[in-house]
Amino acid sequence: MVPTLASLRIPQPFHSERSRSFAALAVALLAAVVFLTSSGFSQVLKLTLDDTIQPITAEYISRAIDEGQRNNDKAILIEINTPGGLLDSTRLIIQKITNSSVPVIIYVTPSGSRAASAGFFILESADIAAMAPGTNTGAAHPVVIGGGNVDEVMKQKMENDAAALMRSVAFRRGRNVEIAESTVRQSKSFTDQEALAQHLVDYVAASPADLFHQIAARSFKRFDGKEITLDLSRQPIVPFEMTLKERILGHLMDPNISFILLAIGALALYAEFNHPGAVIPGTVGVVFILIAVFALNLLPTRFAALALILGAFVLFAAEAKFASHGVLTVGGIVLLTLGGLLLVDAPIPQMRVHLLTALAVSIPLGVITAFLMSVAVRARRNKLVSGAQGLIGETGVAQTALAPSGKIFVHGEIWDAVSSSETSMGQSVIVRKIDGLRLQVDPANAPEPTAIR
Repeated sequence: MVPTLASLRIPQPFHSERSRSFAALAVALLAAVVFLTSSGFSQVLKLTLDDTIQPITAEYISRAIDEGQRNNDKAILIEINTPGGLLDSTRLIIQKITNSSVPVIIYVTPSGSRAASAGFFILESADIAAMAPGTNTGAAHPVVIGGGNVDEVMKQKMENDAAALMRSVAFRRGRNVEIAESTVRQSKSFTDQEALAQHLVDYVAASPADLFHQIAARSFKRFDGKEITLDLSRQPIVPFEMTLKERILGHLMDPNISFILLAIGALALYAEFNHPGAVIPGTVGVVFILIAVFALNLLPTRFAALALILGAFVLFAAEAKFASHGVLTVGGIVLLTLGGLLLVDAPIPQMRVHLLTALAVSIPLGVITAFLMSVAVRARRNKLVSGAQGLIGETGVAQTALAPSGKIFVHGEIWDAVSSSETSMGQSVIVRKIDGLRLQVDPANAPEPTAIR
C-alpha cells in the first residue's frame, strides 16, 4: 500500500517545538532590526562649542552637519557658549544650518554661559533654539574692524546688512523679528526667561533630556516652512569630536598664542644668524614663524602691526651698536607691545592680543635680544685671540739665553725668538710681534714701546 500525504504526519510534539523555535528567531530578528534602527541609523549627533566663532568653528560645524546628513541622523544638537566672533564665519554656519536636511538644535548651556554677538545669530538660525536657566544672549551689534577710522556711512552699511540677515533668519524661523533686530541696532541682551517671553527662543530646559521631553510635545517649523514633530526621548546621543587638526588650529586661532609663536620664532632666527650652523634655532624659528603666519592669515590681521614688530627688532639691534643706555631698547619694547595689541583687529576682545600677553612677551624679549646683540657686537670688536695672532701680548719664559736670539716657551710650545735686549735663561718675556716662525719679544721688565704719531 502506497502511503498517502495524510498518513505522513509529523508528531505533534516535534511540530510544536519547531514552531516555537521559528517564533523565537523571528522575535529576535525583529528586536535586532528595531535596535539597529533606533541606535545605528537614528541618533542625535552632539557638538560642544565653547569658543569664539572663527573659520575652524565653521569647519567643525559644517563637517558635523554633513556627517549627520550622510547618516540620516534624527537631529544635531549644538551646545554653545560663545562671546561671539567673525561675521564671515557666522554666515557660513548659518548657511549650513538653514540648508541642513537634519533638524539642528542650538542649546545655550551650561548655566552661566552665553550666546552673544555672532552666537545670537547662530541661535536664531536654528530649527529649535533653547537656553539653560541662568544663561543670556543678544548684543549682536556688528563691531567695525578698524574702529573709528571707518566713516559713518560704512558703519551704517554694516549695521543694515547685519540687521537684514537677522530679520531674514528670525522671520523664516517664526520668531520675533522686531526684538531680534533690536539686538543688532541697539545691542540689547536678554536672559533665558526674557528671551523665552519675547519669543526669541523656543524652550528653557535644565538638561538635554528635559529639552527633548519638551520638544516632543509640539511641532516646529523648518526653514522651508514645513511643520514637523520630533521625538528624541529614546534616541542615543553620540558626541561628535573635533579632529586633531581642528583642535590644533583652534588653539592657534587664539591671537595670544600666535603672537607668542611669532616673537619666539623671531628670537630663534636671530640666534641662528649670530651662530651660523647651529641649525636647531633656525629650524625652530622658521617653523614657529610659518605657523604664526598661517594662523594670522585666517584672522583679521593688521599688516601695519607687523611693521611695528619689525621696527622693534631694528631698535633692539641699534641699541647694541650705538649704546644708547637703554633708550632704544625701551623704544623697541613700546613698539613690540603696540604691535602685539594691534596685530589682530577682531570684533570682540577675546579675539585680540591681551595687554598682559603683549607686555609679558615684549619686555623679556626686548631685554634678551638687546643683551645678545650687545654681546655679539662686543665679540666682533675684540682682538683675535686664537691662532698665531693670539700670541701677541702673551707672557713666556726664556728657555735659553737670548743674546739676542734663542728659544722661549709660550702657550705650551717652544718658539724661536729674538729679544730686543739681552735676556737670561728663565727670565719672563712678552711677545710683541710675529715674523714668520720667529717671535720678537721684550723682557718682562722692559718698558712697553710707544707708537710715533
